[in-house]
Amino acid sequence: MAQHTPSDPPPLQMFFTASLRQPGADLLILEVERLRQAVRVTRAEMPFQINAWVVLPDHIHTIWTLPDANYAARWRRIKMRFSAGMPHGRGLWQPRLWAQPLISQTDFDRHMRACWMDPVRHGLVEEAGDWPYSSFHIRTALAMAG
Repeated sequence: MAQHTPSDPPPLQMFFTASLRQPGADLLILEVERLRQAVRVTRAEMPFQINAWVVLPDHIHTIWTLPDANYAARWRRIKMRFSAGMPHGRGLWQPRLWAQPLISQTDFDRHMRACWMDPVRHGLVEEAGDWPYSSFHIRTALAMAG
């Protein structure tokens, strides 16, 4: 976790689920590069740390560490950038997203496992490491390196 001074608010850790309006769609993995670019540009404007990220065909789970509580503006920008120029772009996403503050290390760890295991739970792969649209690979490589 980033250090902060006593006058700064502590960083906020949040778990999110963002879903497409059409359950069963596969647009997020078909357009994963568009999604990655939308996240990159948004992070450049409104920084946040990604602790975990998994993209499934019709929804995303992610854990962020935020310097402030303005996650709604970040998500609006990501969704808008992803949807721009796509047919029916304005109606792609469910209007709301699941947002939950993580209040302890146990809570954080539980949600991290949930991110990584969701492709297994949905029957997309047999093991978490087999899903290519997940930060599981980055975490595993970092753990092995250090």
